Amino acid sequence: MSEGRQNSGLLAARAAHPEWLTRLADYWTLTKPEVNFLVLVSTLVGFYLASRGVINGWLLFHTLMGTLLVASGTGTLNQDLERRTDAFMRRTANRPLPAGRLSHRAAFWFGIVLAIAGGAELWIAANPLTSALALATLATYLVFYTPLKRRTPLCTLVGAFPGAMPPLIGWVAVRNGLGGEAWALYAILFLWQFPHLLAIAWMYREDYARAGLQMLPRGDRNGQATMRQIVACTLALVPVSLIPVFSGNAGGLYLVGAGILGAGFLYYSVRLAARRTNVLARQLVLASIVYLPVVFALLMLDGARR
Repeated sequence: MSEGRQNSGLLAARAAHPEWLTRLADYWTLTKPEVNFLVLVSTLVGFYLASRGVINGWLLFHTLMGTLLVASGTGTLNQDLERRTDAFMRRTANRPLPAGRLSHRAAFWFGIVLAIAGGAELWIAANPLTSALALATLATYLVFYTPLKRRTPLCTLVGAFPGAMPPLIGWVAVRNGLGGEAWALYAILFLWQFPHLLAIAWMYREDYARAGLQMLPRGDRNGQATMRQIVACTLALVPVSLIPVFSGNAGGLYLVGAGILGAGFLYYSVRLAARRTNVLARQLVLASIVYLPVVFALLMLDGARR
């Protein structure tokens, strides 16, 4: 189906729904729900492993809800900041802001309210340190990572620091402090982001170039530098993902599962590096989306057994 027909289909679908429902869907889109799923999974694993016993369900609810609100505010404010560059990219041109369905003012205040509500919930229901970590994640993502996307390929490295914060938020909600196990979770998520984000950047390299976003190494027209980074970070991820075993916080179930998943992830990375097609880049993105929650689920399951 051509792009024109797809856009026509979207417009027809929107016309078939009440205006309030279409507006609600646009606000939902602003929050980046597909990103928030992985944020919540990562927060949950940090919370669960920090608990080491009976889970405080009320605290868990407020930790996840507060984190979701802050993450949704971050996604909304990010789309507001990037509304002009989004208009140049095919995959984002139909978002609510570049398409003109929502105003800058509406999106800005929606994002601010979400962020403040989430920060307040974490402060009151968990502890001030949890709230501070969540709001610091928002600030560094918006103040450093977002504008750097137009200036330097190092934006991916900069963005990986706040991007790996969710497990620490979950951990601190329980312990009100950090430990080695929490930093191991942070390291896993930190490294995971590079093959995931660089594969996306390779898939949409023409879109990014049209919008002036520097997501790939400069002058890397054939993709060699990008692929080296993808493979190197995936290779590093495999042993780092086994740190919980080496530190005595996980056992044989996690060792086998994480090893198999890491080998599979590396396979898709190497295959993309060898052929550099958009199809293989998409497959690597899908593999990364499967890898992270399953590895974290295995870690939680092994922790429960132990």
